[in-house]
Amino acid sequence: MIIVTGGAGLIGSAVIWQLNRQGRDDIVVVDHLRDGEKWRNLAPLRFRDYFEKETFFGLLEQKRFPLETGPLEAIIHLGACSSTTERDASYLIRNNFEWSKLLCRFALEHGARFVYASSAATYGDGTLGFFDNDTALLPKLRPLNAYGYSKQIFDLWLLRQGLLNKVTGLKYFNVFGPNEHHKQDMRSVVLKAFGQIRETGGMTLFRSHHPDYADGEQLRDFVYVKDAAAATVFFMEHPQATGIFNIGGGVARSWNDMAHALFAALELPERITYIDMPESLRPRYQYYTCAATEKLHAADFTAPFTKLEDAVADYVRNYLLPGKYLGDE
Repeated sequence: MIIVTGGAGLIGSAVIWQLNRQGRDDIVVVDHLRDGEKWRNLAPLRFRDYFEKETFFGLLEQKRFPLETGPLEAIIHLGACSSTTERDASYLIRNNFEWSKLLCRFALEHGARFVYASSAATYGDGTLGFFDNDTALLPKLRPLNAYGYSKQIFDLWLLRQGLLNKVTGLKYFNVFGPNEHHKQDMRSVVLKAFGQIRETGGMTLFRSHHPDYADGEQLRDFVYVKDAAAATVFFMEHPQATGIFNIGGGVARSWNDMAHALFAALELPERITYIDMPESLRPRYQYYTCAATEKLHAADFTAPFTKLEDAVADYVRNYLLPGKYLGDE
């Protein structure tokens, strides 16, 4: 049995889709569906059971979670509040830190693989680099928001407990792709811009407020969600690969590159407008992110990451335009 928390989310549903493609459906999904449309991400997928997160964690805390259906093979912990603008730090600590500790202990007690989502947001403004191969760097990182901090303190807890050699943390970079409609303000720029273009014929990007970057030339390591899912399942299947790993292609591309790819996928003339970045965002904005990938490759993960233009084309033509979800293929 595999437990996937955050299983109805962007990466979580893609992981279940990937497992289904490999013939696996002995999956227990944990999430918090609320009254939105996130349930649609699960509809085409195959899994054994579903628990709302409050019920699930209540059962764990009471040591009553049922395991009679078979041994627990792995927990893929992707459930978290991922809003980089969330201001309630106490909520983030409870949701992203305390429950991660509980899940980790549960997995280790049952001899199960524990793979969890850390975040590239832990790297802060990037002045210390984006290196995943030096645990001495972890305490020096300074995330720019409370979300990043809630992820970092779990990494640090594992380090101080001596558990990083027993589990695997994944620092996903800029993930986008099918099944992200529910993310509201945290949707990728690809999805937001798709809606803008369909409505107005054009799209907006933030102006640069940094002298070293032209408008739209802020750089990101874009990761297609299918690649993120493949990497996640790889680490579940390779228990010898422990510690923290960056999940990125190691290639920094600009927002302008993304926009060009989007207009090309839609076969429309380009119309890009640059707008001022909100002042509240400017002190916390990352102008450059790019994963160091040496450790990822050393773990024998050799699958190529999809080129930005190909990923955007697949997303637009096979999912956004026809209104499909992963598993509808």
